[in-house]
Amino acid sequence: MNTLDNKITVPAPVQGTPEATGQLDDLLALMARLRVDCPWDQKQTNHSLIPYAIEESYELGEAVQSEDDEDIKGELGDVLLQVVFHCQMYAEQGRFDLSDVITTLQEKLIRRHPHVFEAENLKDDAAVKVRWDEIKAEEQQARTASGKPKRRLDNTKAGSALMQAQDVQKQASKLGFDWEGVSGAFDKLDEEIAELKHELTDSSTTAVGYDISKANIVDIEKELGDCMFALVNVARKLNLDAETATLTCVHKFKSRFGYIEEQLALASKQLEDSDLTEMEALWEQAKQHERSS
Repeated sequence: MNTLDNKITVPAPVQGTPEATGQLDDLLALMARLRVDCPWDQKQTNHSLIPYAIEESYELGEAVQSEDDEDIKGELGDVLLQVVFHCQMYAEQGRFDLSDVITTLQEKLIRRHPHVFEAENLKDDAAVKVRWDEIKAEEQQARTASGKPKRRLDNTKAGSALMQAQDVQKQASKLGFDWEGVSGAFDKLDEEIAELKHELTDSSTTAVGYDISKANIVDIEKELGDCMFALVNVARKLNLDAETATLTCVHKFKSRFGYIEEQLALASKQLEDSDLTEMEALWEQAKQHERSS
């Protein structure tokens, strides 16, 4: 390894043909080699990797849903690759290395678990969560004092639109901006759906539904977004995670559609050889198969 003047360590590239050893140092050396000899890896930047990091995180979620250990190991490895890749490039820039990232994580975990490492006695997970939020607030106060002020909802977690929607609603709820029960969320959902339908005016109605080419796409998009945001509110008020619920639905849809494809194959047919009536009948069979299994 090569150490810069500011104590940041840039891993030395592995020589020859490496072996899979399961050791972190060997993985760092392998990544360093790729940055030297692979044209694609050479051209990447921390910004160009952002979509891949997001994609790999989602694929990990799908793998966990599948309960397939080989898939889960593979996707966890892909997420780890993103961490190692980013750290390699930041080390090359002389900013920080993987050791700094691990140290920062360790400090955070120790700081946010005083009930484990100090004398605090928290009785259950709810109390732990309250204390966690208090510590995060103290950390934010320290950031503000250091010249990095933020508005109250700027702490929304990064993630998909569903994840951000649920988190921003949760934060607003803590500040008193919320309905008392789920009925208010349902009323808002009904209101937003009505507004979406209204935006799709009679002039854009055809024999098969709505022709959005005759409507204001920007306004429709806004109303559709309001509907989805309102539905996330319903999930939150029911103590459900909107992202998990949607992923479960996606997994279910893929499974049922796979059943259709398999049954058609047994009849020596492909999806392109079928029609909607036949596929809907097989869809209902897939649902029955789920109930019986």
